[in-house]
Amino acid sequence: MKITYFHRHPSCGFSIEKVFKTIADQLSKETVVNSVSVPSKHSMPWDIIKNSWHTYKNRNREGINHVTGHIHDVTLGLIRCKTVLTIHDLVFLDHVKNPIKRLYKWLFWLYIPIKLSDKVVCISTKTKNNILSHIKTDKLSVIGNPIDPMFEYSFKEFNKTKPVVLHIGTGWNKNLPRVIEALEGIDCHLRIVGKMPKKIHEQLKKSGLDYSNVHNLSDIEIKKEYVNCDIVSFPSEYEGFGMPIIEGQKTGRIVVASKIEPLIEVSGNAVIFVNPFEIESIQKGFIKAIHDDDFRTEKITMGQKNVKRFEVANIYQKYLKIYTRI
Repeated sequence: MKITYFHRHPSCGFSIEKVFKTIADQLSKETVVNSVSVPSKHSMPWDIIKNSWHTYKNRNREGINHVTGHIHDVTLGLIRCKTVLTIHDLVFLDHVKNPIKRLYKWLFWLYIPIKLSDKVVCISTKTKNNILSHIKTDKLSVIGNPIDPMFEYSFKEFNKTKPVVLHIGTGWNKNLPRVIEALEGIDCHLRIVGKMPKKIHEQLKKSGLDYSNVHNLSDIEIKKEYVNCDIVSFPSEYEGFGMPIIEGQKTGRIVVASKIEPLIEVSGNAVIFVNPFEIESIQKGFIKAIHDDDFRTEKITMGQKNVKRFEVANIYQKYLKIYTRI
C-alpha cells in the first residue's frame, strides 16, 4: 500500500505538515510514503487549476492519496483515485460574510472535495458537527492530531515569584490583546512566540509588562520554550484543534485555555478553563494557576494521562484502519 500526502504551499506554514510527518514516519516503516506540496499558495480560480493539475500529475493511481488540509480543492485532480481528505476547521466559511465568496468557498473547499473523497477525517467533533451543518454525508470520521514524539515530560519547579507565561501564536484568534490586559498587575514574564503586529508592540509598551518575543523557531526551539515556561497561555477565540494544549500537558505544564470546543474535547478537562471574551475570567485563570498549588498539580497529573490519547501510535493506527478500508 503506497500513500501519497498532498500538502499546501510551504509559505502557508508548516503546522499541518508537521502533524502528518509524525504519521508518515511511522507508516514509512512498513510501506512507501511520498509527500507533494502544491505550487501555489493562493486560492483564486487559476490557482485551483494550477494546484489541481499538479496534483493530477503526481496522483497515486495504485495506492492512497491523502490531502492533508487547507488545499481541499486539489481533490479535483484526484478523480477516480482512492482519496482521503483531512479537514481541520471551517474557518474559511465561518468568517466569510460576502455571500458570493461564501458560495465559492462552500463549493470548492467543502461540497466538491467531500463528494470526490472516499473518506473525510475531521480533527475534532466540533469540525465534524460544523461540516454536517453545511452538508449531509456519512463519510466523516474523527481523528485527533498526534503529538510529536520529541515532546516529553520535563520537571520544573514552578516559579511562583515570577512565572514565565508562554503564549503561542499572534493571529487574530489567539486572543493576545486580552491576555496582555489580563496579565497587567500580575508579576510575570510574558513570552510570546510569533511575529507581532505593531498594535501589539504598542499595547505591550503601555501595559508595563515584562515580556519577550521570538518567532521563526525550529521544532527543537519550540520544545525548549515549553520546557522553560511555567504556564501555557491558550485562551483562543477560535481553534480547529489546539496543539499547544497537549504539547503543554506532555511537557508537564499547567495550561490556561478557553472553555470552547474543540478545546474542551482536546483538553480532557486537564486545564484551567476561562471565558476567552472576558478579561476578568482570563486574569482569574492565571491567578489560580500561580497560587493554587494543589489544583495546579492535579491538572498537570490529569494532563499526563490525557495526552496519551494523542500519541503517534494511537493516531497512526486509526489512520491505518481508514487506509486499509478504502
